[in-house]
Amino acid sequence: MWNKDTQSEVPGSAPSQTSRIPGIPLDVPGARLNNLTTRSLAVLGATITVKGQISGDEDLQIDGKVEGPISLQGHRLTVGRSAQLNSEASAREVVVYGKAVGNIAASDRVDIKKDGEVIGDITTARISIEDGAYFKGRIEIERGKAQNQRNSETNVPVGARAD
Repeated sequence: MWNKDTQSEVPGSAPSQTSRIPGIPLDVPGARLNNLTTRSLAVLGATITVKGQISGDEDLQIDGKVEGPISLQGHRLTVGRSAQLNSEASAREVVVYGKAVGNIAASDRVDIKKDGEVIGDITTARISIEDGAYFKGRIEIERGKAQNQRNSETNVPVGARAD
């Protein structure tokens, strides 16, 4: 049965202009698709169980159960509200709404949302943990990667100050 809260379009109809970006509700004004349609998003549904390695060159949203390593270098991994991961995860960005057990390595950032749960070590350049989230583990902030990336974007040599 079609549900407006979980689907952005009716099968067989013209594509909806509302966002299917994780974390952005469908009815938010301004959450329109524009250049975001060029990004590819794969989704593992709530009834899907995967035992084994997952790797890819696109963003991935997981709503089901995964046991095994996940590697999405340069892309975003979203752990949905109903997701249960027992995985080592490696991606550019990791957003956790559900439960993730295992170490997480993100080259850019990790966001643990209010109902999210992470049990494991996190290695990242930036981190955000909302009130109500659960985290048990160790956090390592990689200053060198983030600083080198910012310096290369502003053309400032490493070790120089950009005041």
